Amino acid sequence: MKTWQRRTVGYAFILAVVILVFTVFYQRGMAVYEGESHTFLRSLQIVVETFTTTGYGSDSPWSSPVMNAFVIFMDLSGVILLITALPVLAFPLLEELLETTVPERAREGVAGHVIICTYTTRAEALIEELSSWDVPYLILEPDREQAIALSEDGYRVVHADPETAAGLAAANLPSARALVADVSDEVDASIVLAAGEVADDVPVISVLEEPDSRPYHRLAGADEVLSPRPLLGESLAAKVTTTLDADLGDAIEIGQDFEIVELPLQRGSPLVGSSLADSGIREDAGGNVIGAWFGGEFQTPPDPEATLTNGTVLLVAGHERDIDRLRELTRADIRRFEDGETIVVGYGEVGQTIADALEVAGLPYTVVDREKMDAVDVTGDAKNPETLQKAEIDDARSVILALPDDTTTEFATLVIRDLSPDTEIVARVEEPQNVQKMYRAGADYVLALATISGRMIASAILEDEEVLALEGQIQVIRTPAPGLVGKRIGEADVRSATGCTVVGVKRAGEVVTEVGPDVRVEAGDSVVIAGTDDGIAAFHDRFG
Repeated sequence: MKTWQRRTVGYAFILAVVILVFTVFYQRGMAVYEGESHTFLRSLQIVVETFTTTGYGSDSPWSSPVMNAFVIFMDLSGVILLITALPVLAFPLLEELLETTVPERAREGVAGHVIICTYTTRAEALIEELSSWDVPYLILEPDREQAIALSEDGYRVVHADPETAAGLAAANLPSARALVADVSDEVDASIVLAAGEVADDVPVISVLEEPDSRPYHRLAGADEVLSPRPLLGESLAAKVTTTLDADLGDAIEIGQDFEIVELPLQRGSPLVGSSLADSGIREDAGGNVIGAWFGGEFQTPPDPEATLTNGTVLLVAGHERDIDRLRELTRADIRRFEDGETIVVGYGEVGQTIADALEVAGLPYTVVDREKMDAVDVTGDAKNPETLQKAEIDDARSVILALPDDTTTEFATLVIRDLSPDTEIVARVEEPQNVQKMYRAGADYVLALATISGRMIASAILEDEEVLALEGQIQVIRTPAPGLVGKRIGEADVRSATGCTVVGVKRAGEVVTEVGPDVRVEAGDSVVIAGTDDGIAAFHDRFG
């Protein structure tokens, strides 16, 4: 029984008792003070008339002061009970009648969907990934208010507890394509165990916060156990290591001696301040700039007149030798590295992965964290200028922010940019919507954990397509494109129609990388495309 229903029963009982008491006293008072003998039913009628303010009939007026005082008291009691009834009875009932309902079971016939337990910012990124591949999803949300809000916002949601077999059955787990548990390590393990009771042939993916929990999730029955934080750390570290050694890059191999890579322009690069048309990139390096991020906004094709600035990230495809020459153009003049040239702020799982990568690359670094630990060189708050000065921010070439709180990261970026305008800032954020704020704060390269999580999970779920890059700001995928079969790349107008660029065609086991406008897609081909999540979704809608 709901709370307001329990209150209603209690209120009705109190009301009945009050009316009964007033009826007895009224009947007795009329006999003693007015000299009139009333039946119990007649007295009950007068009390009800008084409480409902419908009148008193032939009993008024009363001649005795006692009965007049009693009736006044009865009038006031009736008004109080009436006013009390509104919040106790009427308002909750109206709220329930007007309240948006939320499904407690999946619609009949729902199948091939991905069940997401539960809604988080990481779930939002996964939903975007699945939508780009036209894969249906269903959110299993135990919080009713959250479920109602999601339903009103247009999400497909079922209000049920994902830690119970009944809740998973309500989401039609036996017919699902996959189940994703991404709440916390303990809750995820509980969800995995419950899933084994309902359907043991549906792939279950568990997303970890702590890598040490991996054996327990495997023991619980998870088919895939993913840990996106180390991948995030490796990617952030790569943005620093590639400034020194091209062999340590994070390029995506498309075919033999052909790759696609993101190249952030470093502060002090000779390209900074020039337009794309005047930069001489094509003439000097030979690589093909297929897109660019300007202040967190992706353009493809990029505007030739757009000014290249600190923080511009070029998306380039080309042969390895061309990429190496272009990488040199994006670098600043490299002075000799001293101790503390790279500062790692935050020594959690992401920060530790970054430090390990820098250690392997042979790059000196300084670790800053609020907690005192053996591997921490400077203990203090990164928002405090004194802490950063102790870490020798003035001499630092790069700072990698690996903090778990986006607001703290934003403020630390402002402090670093004020103290050392020429220092390169590479940062993580938790939520994708904060990426552009970080660029406005002065960061040179930003990557969201939720984006990586979404791509890792989507890659584990998808079967027909291959995600070639999980950690970049764009997606690079290899996918069939039946809508392109028989057409030339140029006449299909892929880039203008979808915002994606075809960088290769896989045919008979080989990848064709010289993809000009006259290349025709044949039956059985797969195309390699690069683009944003929205661009990938548009490509699938048009050509998939």
